[in-house]
Amino acid sequence: MSGPYVPEIATDREGNEHLVQGWQDDFYGGKLGFWLFMFTEVLMFGAMFMALAYYNTLHPQDFLDASASLNRLLGGINTVVLLISALTMGLGLLNMRVGKVKEAKLMIWATIILAAAFLVIKGFEWRAEYNHGIFLMHDQLLPGSSLPLGQKLFFGLYFSMTGLHGFHIIIGIGLMIWLLKRINAEKVRPDHHILYWNIALYWDIVHLIWVFVFPYYYMIGAGGATGGH
Repeated sequence: MSGPYVPEIATDREGNEHLVQGWQDDFYGGKLGFWLFMFTEVLMFGAMFMALAYYNTLHPQDFLDASASLNRLLGGINTVVLLISALTMGLGLLNMRVGKVKEAKLMIWATIILAAAFLVIKGFEWRAEYNHGIFLMHDQLLPGSSLPLGQKLFFGLYFSMTGLHGFHIIIGIGLMIWLLKRINAEKVRPDHHILYWNIALYWDIVHLIWVFVFPYYYMIGAGGATGGH
């Protein structure tokens, strides 16, 4: 759509004019719709967590051994990075709501930088695991390898879930860049910030999923081996 949004006016039988609520300013409808979308995300990751819990009951020792081999330091750093990024995203939204547009944009950029840092750290972690032969379709995870079945299941779920989560991080970076363009075009303003609100909600879900990923994958083997790739 080109040009500013022009509200629609309806006239009743008595000649009284009424503002028609359009989708552009339907704040509560926009929030509800996005919450419904986020619910499908929770269902998807929830199913993966249920699979993890089920296979953990079948192969508890294998899961402990596999978890102990993960790099808890890098996983912990990434957890802190995402928690800080959730703070910067929230502060940006608060700034936008009170009219501090410049400060809001700075907070979005800070969130983008933190998100990119998360991906870089995760990349280093994955590279180390790949070099040890632990990766999807790599030597150790293929049928016939010496790795116990439980560990194969653990790492298969680990790479699938962290990879899917990383894909959501990339989407989030793209959404934030798009949001910055919308702010610069004054299509997102302090009096019209539903897009900002929804992207902040999306980022909350992304960081909350990792808050569950970290203890489920990294910490169950914390009492075992002290190693880590």
